[in-house]
Parts: sequence; C-alpha cells; structure tokens
Amino acid sequence: MIYLVDTNVLLRFVDRSHPLHSPIRVAIRKLRRDGHQLQVTSQNCVEFWNVFTRPIERNGFGLTPANADRLLRLIERLFPVLPDSPAVYQEWRRLVVTFNVSGVKVHDARLVAVMKVNNISRILTLNAADFMRYVSEGIVAIEPGTVDGESI
Repeated sequence: MIYLVDTNVLLRFVDRSHPLHSPIRVAIRKLRRDGHQLQVTSQNCVEFWNVFTRPIERNGFGLTPANADRLLRLIERLFPVLPDSPAVYQEWRRLVVTFNVSGVKVHDARLVAVMKVNNISRILTLNAADFMRYVSEGIVAIEPGTVDGESI
C-alpha cells in the first residue's frame, strides 16, 4: 500500500532535536518493513522548503537555501515524489466546493486531490483530524504514534 507523507511528518523526520523525531522514524521503519511505500507530492516539497528557509522569528527553521536543498534531496531520495497531473487541479476544485473548504485548509484538500488522482487512501500525518472530512472519499489519516497501536 502507498502512504502519502504529510509535510509536518517530513519536517520532524529531518529535525533530530524534535521530540517527535524518534516516534516518526520508528513509524516509517515499521511501515517500510511491512511492505508499504511512502511518497510525497511536489506540494510537500514546496511547504518543506518554505518552513526550512523561513526565519526563526516567523516560525521557520532559518536555514539557507543551500541547507534546505541538502535536506530536500534527502527527502526526495527517501520518499519518491508523485508526478504532478492536470487532473489534480480538477479534483482539488471538486473537493473544495464539495466540502466547503476555506483558508489554510485548501492545502490539505490539494493533498487529498493528489491522493485521489493517484489512488492513495492513506496519509501519514500529525494532524489526522484535519483529514476527517475526507473519510467519505476513502481517505484514512494515520498518525505516526498509532502505527504500532501506541499513541505518541
């Protein structure tokens, strides 16, 4: 089975100082060991770059583009990037209208659109509640701490 990996998981996966780093690594190892594929979208990569290069005082990591590039290369190597498709926009458009999505939640809707177009039903995320509205679309949000049946 393919899992989409949410940006919030990716950010903590590469940040060894974050308290969730270890549980996320354990979850990723277990999913891979169980034969699952873990992938990302170009949107995840854009969001990742944004957070890593944004100043610390603006809730970012304050890294240089060169450092962000190094980390993003690691992410791309470990989590293949799904291809972009014109069908994603049409699906995103349908989702935001159907579910009355507004504000920052439009980004989650786009991830769901990519999932739907690529026949992916699971997303590994730290914010499972953000994806609950898409259960009727067959989307299942899994938090890293629940991969082993434990909570973080």
